[in-house]
Amino acid sequence: MHRREALKSLAILTGGAVLVPSCNFEKEDILAAYQNLNVTESMCKLLAQIADTIIPPGNIQGAGDLAVQDFILVMVNDCVQADQQGMFTKGLQGFDNFSKEEAGSKFSKLEPADKEKVVAQGLSISEEDADAGKKTILEFLRITKRFTIQGYMMSEYIMTQVKPYHLIPGEYNGAVLINSISNPKING
Repeated sequence: MHRREALKSLAILTGGAVLVPSCNFEKEDILAAYQNLNVTESMCKLLAQIADTIIPPGNIQGAGDLAVQDFILVMVNDCVQADQQGMFTKGLQGFDNFSKEEAGSKFSKLEPADKEKVVAQGLSISEEDADAGKKTILEFLRITKRFTIQGYMMSEYIMTQVKPYHLIPGEYNGAVLINSISNPKING
């Protein structure tokens, strides 16, 4: 009777010992969708916060609400040269340190006004006076801002609900009288 319990315990212990080395709890997994970038889930969340700072929500949805960070990562992964991809990844990795230097805290823990100041300070870095780390942050923010605006303006939400797209020349209405058409004042 005790032998069965001992063998059962030994089998469970052996199975656990086999599984433990394969479990790595320290390192965060790299997202496989972006082959050319070493981006983790936490870096993706940081990028979403930066994009949401560039185009914040108000009367309409912000960049974070539309998941523009996925568009940014796809564009950087597929359409940007390898050296700029490296600068983008280094800038994303070092952005929290830059935020600590400029505002005294991680970017995710800052208030919206402080986040705007950090992004504005990063974009106002002069290329001539900055060291390599600051130039990386500047290039990262330039790429992020460009693709944030592009992805936001091309999103389904903007194209269908905010400024709906109509085919040119528009719909035809043959029942309008010529004398009811007013001449638009093009020059003021």
